[in-house]
Formats: sequence, C-alpha cells, structure tokens
Amino acid sequence: MPEPVAGGATRQESVRLGLERLAALDPVPDFVLIHDAARPLVDAATINAVRTKLDEVPAAIAAVPVTDTLKRGDTNGMITGTVERAGLWRAQTPQGFRFPEILKAHRDLAGAELTDDAAVAERAGLGVALVHGNTDNLKVTNQDDMARAALTMSASLPAPLPDVRTGLGFDVHRFAPGDHVVLCGVKVPYEARLDGHSDADVGLHALTDAILGALAAGDIGSHFPPSDPQWRGADSALFLRHAVGMVAERGGVISHVDVTLICERPKIGPHREAMVARMGELLNLASDRVSVKATTTERLGFTGRGEGIAAQAVATIRLPTS
Repeated sequence: MPEPVAGGATRQESVRLGLERLAALDPVPDFVLIHDAARPLVDAATINAVRTKLDEVPAAIAAVPVTDTLKRGDTNGMITGTVERAGLWRAQTPQGFRFPEILKAHRDLAGAELTDDAAVAERAGLGVALVHGNTDNLKVTNQDDMARAALTMSASLPAPLPDVRTGLGFDVHRFAPGDHVVLCGVKVPYEARLDGHSDADVGLHALTDAILGALAAGDIGSHFPPSDPQWRGADSALFLRHAVGMVAERGGVISHVDVTLICERPKIGPHREAMVARMGELLNLASDRVSVKATTTERLGFTGRGEGIAAQAVATIRLPTS
C-alpha cells in the first residue's frame, strides 16, 4: 500500500500528485478509481459498476440523470431561460480510468484547473461512459447535506427501531384541459391535465397520505386544506417533504414505499425510472426502496373511461418504541 501523498493547491493538482505516487509502484496499476472524500455514502454496487465498465471503455463515471426542471438565471436572480434536461446527468464519483491514459491526460493538462477528472479525460480526447450511480451517493457540502447524510445512514443501519408501521393512501383526480400531467413528481406530456387545487399529483398525494396514515397523523387535507389559497397550484413535493419531516421529527425512518398508478393513459412505463429517481430524492431513499407500478381497470369505471387517474400507495416506516 503506497504512503499518503500531500495534496496540491487545486483538486486537479491533488489528483495528479496521487497518480504520480501510483506511477512509482512496481507494477503500476491497470485501473484507478478517483473518489471524492466528500461523498462518504458510496455503495459497493456503484464502485463495481464503474470498475466493470472499464473493461469496455477507457473511462467511466458514476452519474444520475437530471429529473428537475433547470432554470438559467441572471445576477439579479431572474430567470433568463429554461435548460432542456434531456440527456443531462449529475456527475458523481468514483470516476474510473485506465491508469496509463488518465496519468498522461493529467500530466498533459496540468494547471488547466478542470472541475473533475472526467473533464480532464474529455479534454484529452478519451471517451467517458456514464454509469448509473445512486442518489444516496450525495456530496456533503452544507448543513442540509449533513442532515440528509445522517438520515440516509440511519436508514441503512440496523438501528433499534422496532415499531414498524404501515400506512395506506389513495387519491383520485379527474382530467381537465391541458397538455401534461404531473405524476410522482415527474411532468408527463399528455393531452390533458389533472384537475386539483395543487398540481394534482395523485401519486405523491397518495404517498403523502400513506406516510401520514402510518404516523396516525390525519390526512393531506388536514395539513394542507384545499380551501387555503396558498396551496393553489403548489408542487406536491412540498406535501411529501412535510410528511417525511414528521417521520424524522419522531426519530423514525421510512423503510419502503410502493405507489400504484391506475389509468388507461398516459403510459407510465417510459417515465417509471424518472419517477423512482424523483421520489427517492424527496424521500432520501435508495431506488431499491422505492416502487412505482401502473395498472389499468380493463376499461371499467372512470379510469377505464379515461376520465381521470387514481393512485394507491403503501408506506412502511420504523419508529422508536414510545
């Protein structure tokens, strides 16, 4: 095992110095994975996926697709445009490389002050593959990140939280004239919208009710009355975050959620992964603890007639014994 090496004035210089230390080994490694210490929650599956991809390509990085709508703003905090998110990914680490190629790239581009090693590889002309990462592999930068990391760690540990509870939620919204629906936090193009006081996201409404039910804390209407004008057109993520916060205040964790969307159209399959990713972000849950399914009623009832969409959700939480 090589001795630790002192870092440089920039991230890029620190990595290059580390690579130079590895270059002095006999034999030199075939591959190298470069990881940010500020990402303490990386999982073995992500590491293995990046390493395995290097058998096919010279460079690969962990990344997750962008699911939020992106806005470009000016120095006054005003929106100047919307950025198309299709094809956009949030880069994570580890970032893996075939060792000789990334060592040469860092030597050739020393002092360029690029923001990550994938950028160094790109500038050097290396092909860099994207490997699906994990939303839990967050970068701890501020206090909010620290809180999320602590919550994620507590969910993954076999903590003594024996009070296991399950809540059930159900919601329905009719169609109205429009050009998209919002389902499980994802905007889905469609020939109509869902009618409701907020954004009428039946998936997140049902899930919020499921979590509140597990807490025996009423329903979404008692916390966010539809008669209150401040919730008109609101993003339903606000409601879900409120329920998640109530679980955290009780010292509990959300273990698993399962949402079923009931409709003939729009088709849910093409958007399911984005829905899982978005809900995972809102719940601070790994994707293997978030389920989104869709079914039809075989053209029976109001959903079968295409009059609206229904959703049911189940949430499992763990609380300390009171």
